[in-house]
Amino acid sequence: MRILFNSKESQFKDPFGTLVPGQTCTLRIHIPSTVQASKAECLIRRVDGSHAMTVSLDYQMKRGAYDIFGGKFSFSETGLYYYFFHISTRGGSFRLYKCGDDTNMEAGDLWQVSCVPADHTVPQWAQGAVMYQIFPDRFFRSGKCSLEGKLEPYTVHEHWDEEVQWRPTPDGKVLNNDFYGGNFRGITEKLDYLASLGVTVLYLNPISKSYSNHRYDTGDYKTPDPMLGTEADFTALCNAAHARGMKVILDGVYSHTGSNSLYFDRERAFGGKGAFCSKDSPYSSWYRFHHWPDSYECWWGFETLPTVNKMDPSFVDYIITGEDSVVAHWLRAGCDGFRLDVADELPNDFLILLKKRIRELRPDALLLGEVWEDASNKVAYGSHRRYFVDGELDSVMNYPCRTAILNFLRDRDDGHGIKDTVMTIKENYPPQVFLANMNLLSTHDSARILTALVDDFDGSREEKAKRHLSHQQYDVARERLLMASFLQYMLPGMPSLYYGDEAGMEGYKDPFNRRTYPWGREDPELMQHHRALGRLRWELAPLRLGDIRFFQAADQRLGFTRELEGKTLRIYLNRGHDNWEVPSGRVLLGHNMYNVAPTWLTLAPMGFCLTEDV
Repeated sequence: MRILFNSKESQFKDPFGTLVPGQTCTLRIHIPSTVQASKAECLIRRVDGSHAMTVSLDYQMKRGAYDIFGGKFSFSETGLYYYFFHISTRGGSFRLYKCGDDTNMEAGDLWQVSCVPADHTVPQWAQGAVMYQIFPDRFFRSGKCSLEGKLEPYTVHEHWDEEVQWRPTPDGKVLNNDFYGGNFRGITEKLDYLASLGVTVLYLNPISKSYSNHRYDTGDYKTPDPMLGTEADFTALCNAAHARGMKVILDGVYSHTGSNSLYFDRERAFGGKGAFCSKDSPYSSWYRFHHWPDSYECWWGFETLPTVNKMDPSFVDYIITGEDSVVAHWLRAGCDGFRLDVADELPNDFLILLKKRIRELRPDALLLGEVWEDASNKVAYGSHRRYFVDGELDSVMNYPCRTAILNFLRDRDDGHGIKDTVMTIKENYPPQVFLANMNLLSTHDSARILTALVDDFDGSREEKAKRHLSHQQYDVARERLLMASFLQYMLPGMPSLYYGDEAGMEGYKDPFNRRTYPWGREDPELMQHHRALGRLRWELAPLRLGDIRFFQAADQRLGFTRELEGKTLRIYLNRGHDNWEVPSGRVLLGHNMYNVAPTWLTLAPMGFCLTEDV
């Protein structure tokens, strides 16, 4: 018999998940009576390893073959904490550690618990929303794009459906300077299309004037790239989106600028006032030169992306605190928040100032961070990040969930892994953040989900440019995507569609995941499926805001409920090779199911359904 403790179950830890200062938490540990335990303690450590407190667990009762010990504690200050148990017996003592959701003596992991601010609020509009991510140059072009003021050199594709430029220059440089002319007016013209998908949040990759097509090499923070249109065009887009109940968030790129920029101006395209041109530049303190001007710190070794001193007073004033700071400028122009590029590289103090400022300007502004791991215990550059324990971020990109969904659909997980991922994030994140997680399947930094579901090819760029899914691969990938997106929309959080995934786009990582949207060549089955998912998200409040409980996560089958205010939805997914008989209730959406009766239905392999208790 094992000692029983599972922090995800209320019989052992109550309440579930994160705590707030002063909130009482009850712990109970079930020890086999044969152990003859005389004393039990919970030892709690701070994130730096120092001792925070010892909680005495007193004998409470005998239940069957177990003696139950329990105790209570609370935290006076926010922070990330870890704990384990120490148990004394007549014959000695031992420590008890975590092993998955089980326990292990003298070896294993520590349990985690966070204390988060009681006043940490997340915009209501983001919780359970449906997001659509747009790479602006590649979504839709309305009219002729303006080239006046465009940073040179560049090329503009003659035809919308031409292949992206993937070849490096003769000296091996990847310029990313080919354009298709997607623009603000093009997005505005497609808002009704986006509304048909149930979209309520638009996330735009960078829009500031820049040299490259990805625009992460910012040239001028406060000026839109001329190929996208004017600031008036951007405001018109925001106004049109707001009229349809949609919010608009922008990419905030504050860890580095472009070398070809107003601030650095290595190419002297901005008048020669940048830090590269003069030591007396008003932007000199933004950068760290090893040897001025030709040796400087840059992002991941890319000399076109000089990093900035994030806490330099001049930079902080320009980006955050100034009257016409960058964030103030774009919020006043109509945007509703920001997705922070490489949030790990932005200091905690920077994030705190940023969050405070945008909330002063717009009380319901959203701050979402690019984090690829569990954001609650993230360590970056030797520092523990305080995204949640200081209330710095409202949401993060949920890459762990993407990995778990891929593993489930690629037969690398029988169901337990995805349950563990979802419930661990639920346990580690504040509940309002959990409901606003950006649940993605593809982004501009990952392979397209259709490709990722069937093909792990990792050859050269030339090979990837020539490699496309066969008809057979596409059929398999589409069937898997139907299930993957169904699961994505059924889970708590904010399902995010990367432009064109709903149309059947494929492609490996950059630049092949950044091709143009295939207008007129969409996959009708995928389109219909995503419209149905978007509609159900807004018809059914439990899908947006409800609690989640798994009742099946094994044997290649998933089953869970979403519950809110007495209303229960049941979700079933059969990724196995045999039929699965499940209770039917009222079927709201289904695929690969038959023998539907009032009480039971059959899910065939790769079948799934959403039902409602009646």
